[in-house]
Amino acid sequence: MSRPPVEPRRPLTLRDVSEASGVSEMTVSRVLRNRGDVSDSTREKVLEAAKELGYVPNKIAGALASQRVNLVGVIVPSLSNLVFPEVLSGISQELEDTGLQPVFGVTNYSPEKEESVLYEMLSWRPSGLIIAGIEHTPAARAMLENAGAPVVEIMDVDGRGVDSVVGISHRRAGLHMAEAILAAGYRRIGFLGTKMPEDHRARKRLEGFEEGLAKAGVTLADTEFYSGGSALLKGREMTEAMLKRTPDIDFLYYSNDMIGAGGLLWCLENGYDVPGKLGLAGFNGVDLLDGLPVRLATMDACRREIGRTAAQIIAGRPHQGLIGGEVVELEPVIQYGDTIRRA
Repeated sequence: MSRPPVEPRRPLTLRDVSEASGVSEMTVSRVLRNRGDVSDSTREKVLEAAKELGYVPNKIAGALASQRVNLVGVIVPSLSNLVFPEVLSGISQELEDTGLQPVFGVTNYSPEKEESVLYEMLSWRPSGLIIAGIEHTPAARAMLENAGAPVVEIMDVDGRGVDSVVGISHRRAGLHMAEAILAAGYRRIGFLGTKMPEDHRARKRLEGFEEGLAKAGVTLADTEFYSGGSALLKGREMTEAMLKRTPDIDFLYYSNDMIGAGGLLWCLENGYDVPGKLGLAGFNGVDLLDGLPVRLATMDACRREIGRTAAQIIAGRPHQGLIGGEVVELEPVIQYGDTIRRA
């Protein structure tokens, strides 16, 4: 689905910060360049006004008449997670012959780090920006809204975007997985995943999953949360802890494939009847699963297609140069593998 194209916003200038802070443009310039004798109170007033406006100084002002470089900023939360390299590959592939060059930044799921990375990228006046997620701090959102270039938020459509959005509904993904698990006859279900404040998409999947269970009068039998990267070892540890704590569980739903793969390996090594007595499922559909002795059930998150579509919007390809206001929702598909009983 799509919205009507939006008019590009005017980039903020020193005058905007000057008017908001009540000091001269020359003083604003001195503060932002960290030069000249400026009182602490004036400096604080200017920096606060710039932050509230979302103003980012232009490091290439005067160097290029266009005020833009042929870079596309791409900001993702992690490179250790196998999901995002595939997204980046789709972006790079689509931009290959456009004259645009992607540059990457990593936030480690930190809102403060996202602000910092976004600030640095926008200071070079890129031709577009692709950023994972639609949840941002007020300061980051202000920078995005005043970027003066196309912005595409990726991976998630459950919420209000700044400009264009490309992704899947994680709430619906969780709900559909719950329906599939219940249809296979499982009822004592545990959830294992990342802590939710940092990973909004995992939180939304869990919300959708619990909603799907509730429709059948089922609640989660147990949960196990962790912080840190997605790792096989973490999946093994979490699975062992949950099954020792709640041995009558008959299904384990993992927030991602990496911990799910670790859990599956632990279950097979310890003689569990998978999927007869114990079912398992992950999320993302990463290629790693192809090398397992038993294929883990998962859901394809449309990663490469998300990257390619976002890059197409930045490059103006789908709409003959009209850029902005696109909302593209892709539909993930359950891959049952060998770890869910077929209804």
